[in-house]
Amino acid sequence: MLKAVLFDLDNTLLPMNEEEFIKVYFSLVCKKLAPLGFEPKKLVKTIWGGTYQMISNDGKRSNSKVFWTYFENVYGINKEDYEPIFDDFYKNEFKETRVTCRDNPYSRDIIKILKDKGLKIILISNPIYPKQAYVTRMAFAGFKEEDFDYIATYDNSSYSKPNPKFIEEVLAKNNLKKDEVIVIGNSFENDIEPAQKLGIKTYLVGEESKVTIEEMIQKLHVLH
Repeated sequence: MLKAVLFDLDNTLLPMNEEEFIKVYFSLVCKKLAPLGFEPKKLVKTIWGGTYQMISNDGKRSNSKVFWTYFENVYGINKEDYEPIFDDFYKNEFKETRVTCRDNPYSRDIIKILKDKGLKIILISNPIYPKQAYVTRMAFAGFKEEDFDYIATYDNSSYSKPNPKFIEEVLAKNNLKKDEVIVIGNSFENDIEPAQKLGIKTYLVGEESKVTIEEMIQKLHVLH
């Protein structure tokens, strides 16, 4: 029996230009930290390095711990002194990445359909950011934090996409079984293939599948 739907965010519920997002994101974060003595090129390289560490995480520590250990080692600083600055960035300046995204009113229709069916809605964007980053970005699609029953973040995750263990971890934390969920995403490599390896039902949308959000809505009407 279907109990929950696991959604990717970027280019699934929230249409966006990922290449432009990365450019704008790094421009904003460098501008935020430059006055504190962070040279832009080194900062970008360090954030990418920390991201790689999270993607390679083996589950022994949270992604947050992995990232900040790397960041602390590169700069010789303490997480406690700088994490609040990053949190403030994701709450405020990060909103400017909205210019790389497009509105999709169908996304809100999808969530309403599934909630009306009594299903849990779980957000499984790649967990390489703090929670505030996802709260800010989901607002671009018209969502609030309470629209989701669970949001994967770098604090509550010890794996990342495309590792299937990331999905297993999400299921365990929500007391769900593999045959009780469906994964919906726009990337076969990052969303669909990992779920299929676990025997989980999937639904691929977007450019890779040529399936539109409108068509997905029709499919979801018959779920459950």
